[in-house]
Amino acid sequence: MDLGLKGKIALVTGSTAGIGLATAQGLANEGASVVVNGRTQERVDQAVAKIKEVSPGADVTGIAADLSTAEGVSALVEKLPRVDVLVNNMGIFEPKAFEEITDDDWLNIFQANVMSGVRLTRHYLPGLRERNWGRVLFVSSESAVQIPAEMIHYGVTKTAQVAVARGIAETLVGTGVTVNSVLVGPTNSEGVGTFVSQMAKKEGVDEATMEKQFFETARPSSLIKRFETTEEVANMIVYLSSEQASATTGSAIRVDGGVTRAIL
Repeated sequence: MDLGLKGKIALVTGSTAGIGLATAQGLANEGASVVVNGRTQERVDQAVAKIKEVSPGADVTGIAADLSTAEGVSALVEKLPRVDVLVNNMGIFEPKAFEEITDDDWLNIFQANVMSGVRLTRHYLPGLRERNWGRVLFVSSESAVQIPAEMIHYGVTKTAQVAVARGIAETLVGTGVTVNSVLVGPTNSEGVGTFVSQMAKKEGVDEATMEKQFFETARPSSLIKRFETTEEVANMIVYLSSEQASATTGSAIRVDGGVTRAIL
């Protein structure tokens, strides 16, 4: 299937590792002109090199900017005035008891997970509407539906992303611009891998045992009983970014390994 992405300019935020990097790689493989983003130039350069190593002919560049701040977003859009595909993937998480989540914690995670996508979409949307084609994606989580007790502030930001995506889609009635959110399940990304490794060390078990325990206790509703790979998630994001996904908009698409107990 030709996804119709050749020559499209795609920005993937937070794409120096994990789901973002896998998505950038997938879009590059489809012929898109991909822009990688991360907070440091070193990490951005490493990600660009990794993509080019896998796809030597890929058109991929990078912009270092901290998108959790308005200043960082301004710096990025100044360097990249146009995009056709915007993947709002950048985000942070931190397991923390509710009583210990400070005002600063709430504000910081909201700035990173919600406002980064809000600011970027607000900037690029007029151009997408004018050209009557575009794809905007918010990489959310099953935590938007099943708020995790161990990090309530994270879950709230993931719910907010779904609401923002649906609301923006409502403003684009009858256009060729789609806006969707992707509800991702537990994924073996860089951050999760570190978390599992630390927990395994703390419990005195290997990582495979820790993973099994995680799905027995923390996410028992999972149907695949394992962490998803970043590529499995990226495959859905790349499809939703494509010409072929033209009738899917205003939707929250689940790639969660069946962890959300719902038929809709």
